[in-house]
Amino acid sequence: MIVVTGATGNIGRPLVRALIDAGEQVTAVSRRAAQVPDGARHVVADLADPASLEPALAGAKALFLLLSGDLHAVGANPADLIAKAADAGVRRVVLLSSLGVATRPFGTTRIAMRELEDVLRESGLDWAILRPGGFDSNALGWAESVRTRGIVAAPFGDTGVPIVDPADIGEVAAACLVDDRHVGGVYELTGPEVITPRQQAEVLAAALGKPVRFQELTRAEAKAAMIQSVPGELADDTLDILSSPNAAELRISPDVERVLGRAPRSFADWAARNLAAFR
Repeated sequence: MIVVTGATGNIGRPLVRALIDAGEQVTAVSRRAAQVPDGARHVVADLADPASLEPALAGAKALFLLLSGDLHAVGANPADLIAKAADAGVRRVVLLSSLGVATRPFGTTRIAMRELEDVLRESGLDWAILRPGGFDSNALGWAESVRTRGIVAAPFGDTGVPIVDPADIGEVAAACLVDDRHVGGVYELTGPEVITPRQQAEVLAAALGKPVRFQELTRAEAKAAMIQSVPGELADDTLDILSSPNAAELRISPDVERVLGRAPRSFADWAARNLAAFR
């Protein structure tokens, strides 16, 4: 049995599907009741309460650990989740970390994530660590404004980074959960090209066959929107990267291709698969 936390999200769904297609038994964990792919067992658990994860971990051999936004906040202790997994007899943990751990190691949320990586390394479990940059699926935050007003509103419109398709992250995670060759691996996951928010709006317009106008937000406006779902420190760390990416954050990583044997998907590929959200 493989346990997938965040199983109903943009990474969790393709990961659960990939594991089922590979013939694995999967327990899909989410904070609330939800539909999961056929063939998966669903368990409701809140990772902020590690004890609630115990029923999902019973009999599991591996765990994909994706932290919800509140587990990045000051005072959270996600290391308890790794201890729970070890106590339950889980043998392998694949942790979704962040590229910023390597590229900006001194940000508050990056320090906390690096400490969690170190806890996992020292746990005695088999492990792999995934460090993605920005996600293609962040564009879903524009879906309503594209549908109703034909607008993409974002900060730093002409500054790009190599955002990654969450489906690629899910497929890499699946490989790390089942293939011993990836034990001890640390993978930086990016898309195939640097793309700006303005260029993303152009891709969406081409896919939709209608005009999509780009509207520049101030940093303050962007942060006000972000802190509805993530702690303020994490929002600031993210906006620091988006406003002025350094050379390491602009690098196209080979790691998706190393693991999957194919190039990472482009933003245009992601947009084509998710176009219904913007119509």
